[in-house]
Amino acid sequence: MRERVPILQQAWLSRGWLACLLWPTTWLSRLWLFGVWLVYALHLKRPIQLPVPVLVVGNVMVGGTGKTPIVMHLASVLKAEGWQVGVIARAQETAQQTVQEVYPHSPATQVGDEPLLVKKHCKVPVFIGKERALAAQALLKAYPETQLIISDDGLQHRALHHDLALCVFDDRGLGNGFLLPAGPLREPWPRKSQVPMYLVHSGNKPFGASYPALRRLADVAVNGMGQTRPLASWRGESVQALAAIAQPEMFFQALRQHGIHLSAAHSLPDHAPLTVWQCPDDQDLFCTEKDAVKLWLRQPQTWAVPLECSLPEDLWSQLLQHLKQLSSAHGQKTA
Repeated sequence: MRERVPILQQAWLSRGWLACLLWPTTWLSRLWLFGVWLVYALHLKRPIQLPVPVLVVGNVMVGGTGKTPIVMHLASVLKAEGWQVGVIARAQETAQQTVQEVYPHSPATQVGDEPLLVKKHCKVPVFIGKERALAAQALLKAYPETQLIISDDGLQHRALHHDLALCVFDDRGLGNGFLLPAGPLREPWPRKSQVPMYLVHSGNKPFGASYPALRRLADVAVNGMGQTRPLASWRGESVQALAAIAQPEMFFQALRQHGIHLSAAHSLPDHAPLTVWQCPDDQDLFCTEKDAVKLWLRQPQTWAVPLECSLPEDLWSQLLQHLKQLSSAHGQKTA
């Protein structure tokens, strides 16, 4: 199944007639951003500052740029280094509770596929909320030993003060450079940041002075029954693949690069619930880990291929230096 790119997303890649036609509406975005800035500049609202450092992994582009794999990599490595890490994310629009903790067996339809994946993969406290500041406060109350909070997205969320940021780009870069709705930007670029911010690119095209997030599919697949199998063992067979992520074709192409022949590639919208989706025939089905947390409840035989992500050592050395300084400034014992 060939992926269809919505016409607006295509328009965001260049300054064509549709983008130019929509450009006057970007002043609405500018007015909104100025209003938010003014509210905090006049101290009508004040950002909540936590007793522990907050690291935001965000972006300035609409849509997925590969933030969650980086969040999982950060949480896993820092946990292995001895840090007590917690992760927060924004709740889905359908979430009924203001704040809730994510457990390994929480329904993805209630807590979201990405927070559930982070919980299962990293085994750290994960809280979601319509207000990230409230989610962070609830996490610290439940886990007072937490030394660092990582926010999955939230670079533009002023209600919660953050101390350090990673801004993630993919191969789109800035697209056509226009603000919403004429372009894909949530805010003007370059952005004014009062805290240390590092640029990271998750695709093949570097963006400015960005660091690469090295991403590759693992050499093995795992199913919902805990079985593992080398990807190479499927060479010569016909299989199908499903991806309900921001850029499904990247997953399909990575499978093909492993020598996997796809008889069908099913592209679904990002975060699609998959509550009734069924593989059309008896062939083995591959999916991403993000899709597996939803599919395995009904189809445990589905094979998920983990995405391995890592950051370069020179970026890690700078991040760790910043985190230790921030931890000391907050009165926390460093790892």
